[in-house]
Amino acid sequence: MQLTKPQQTVAKDTARFRLVAAGRRFGKSFLAIRELCYFARNPKTTNYYIAPTYRMARAIAWEPLKERLSELRWIKKVNETDMRIDLVNGSKIFCRGADNPDSLRGIFVSGIVIFDEYADMDPSIWTVMRPAMADKGGHAMWIGSPKGKNHFYDMFVHGKTADNWSAYKFTTIEGGQVAAEEIEDARRDMDERTFKQEFLADWVDYVGLVYYAFSDEHVARFAEETPKEICIGMDFNVDPGSAVIARQDKSGLHIFDEIEMRNSNTFEMVDEIRKRYPNSRIHVFPDPAGSARKTSSITTDHKILSNAGFNVHVRRSHPPVKDRINSVNSAFSSGKIKIAPQCKSLQNCLTKLSYREGSNEQDKNSGLDHMPDALGYMVEYLYPITKIQPPRVEPQRWAINAPPMRRFG
Repeated sequence: MQLTKPQQTVAKDTARFRLVAAGRRFGKSFLAIRELCYFARNPKTTNYYIAPTYRMARAIAWEPLKERLSELRWIKKVNETDMRIDLVNGSKIFCRGADNPDSLRGIFVSGIVIFDEYADMDPSIWTVMRPAMADKGGHAMWIGSPKGKNHFYDMFVHGKTADNWSAYKFTTIEGGQVAAEEIEDARRDMDERTFKQEFLADWVDYVGLVYYAFSDEHVARFAEETPKEICIGMDFNVDPGSAVIARQDKSGLHIFDEIEMRNSNTFEMVDEIRKRYPNSRIHVFPDPAGSARKTSSITTDHKILSNAGFNVHVRRSHPPVKDRINSVNSAFSSGKIKIAPQCKSLQNCLTKLSYREGSNEQDKNSGLDHMPDALGYMVEYLYPITKIQPPRVEPQRWAINAPPMRRFG
């Protein structure tokens, strides 16, 4: 079977680390076997195929891999028990399960390691395998279908911007293995959420996501010089103190930087901002509670910002949390917010912060609320939700010359 065009695109990519998120029946495992053979063609390389479990490795890849290598007449020896194939050129291919990561310690990868259905694995498997590639310059590929915005999603986002990494997303229909009519039948048989995940390879949002309007469409590069005027949303939290930095124009806000400081205070946050932007006029939109809160025993947080020469814009009272969240979602929906790819912490928080089950309260135990709060203070001030006031109803007045009430009985 020949590679399809999408598979060829991935196969021709020379990046050391590649990620492929694809719908079901795209041909991910076929691509994995092709890549194992491609790297094993070089003499004396060591290559690994890793599935979520040992049983899955045997069921998915072991037999097709042996069959393909037999066709090529490359096999010298097969160890069925160990799922190991020795090739005539001295290379080796192993099939393993990720259910016992410690069993992979001490190995090395000089060819490629492929993680099949990575979303179903414990992310610690990469922690184990990464050192195995260090001295030999091995390659890695992650393939699978999305399972919510978990560690596979995090790796995919990283792969889109990191040097020597690449990331691809393909639907089932793009794989060319499944007829369009079959996919439409599946659409009718499945709920929308599951269909998008399984066939469209979409990173389906968590149930109860707070910032549901944010998506990859709002991520855009910021290639301009440092603006003369910048806007900063700030959350006064000690661990971490959070700030998002933006340029504002007629189209809205473009977030191009973020600051996250552990075990810090407002004085240190001011120093960091001045260090990064010494020549910019700075407008800060902080937590309104900072008018009373004191980072030190000397003065309030707002006063610290003002004394530093920042223009402080703040409401006299705290707007309702719901209004702040709605303002951010509304701004995303209307295209008023763009976020640069390097602002990874903000993106991570926006994609994962959810409500506590059965309530309208954010899950603050997750630690994902500080960056979105910093963004929210700025957005709510600049683009508040306009509340529709109900029409005033004039009180009904009795006529002066009303006839006397009739008495009954």
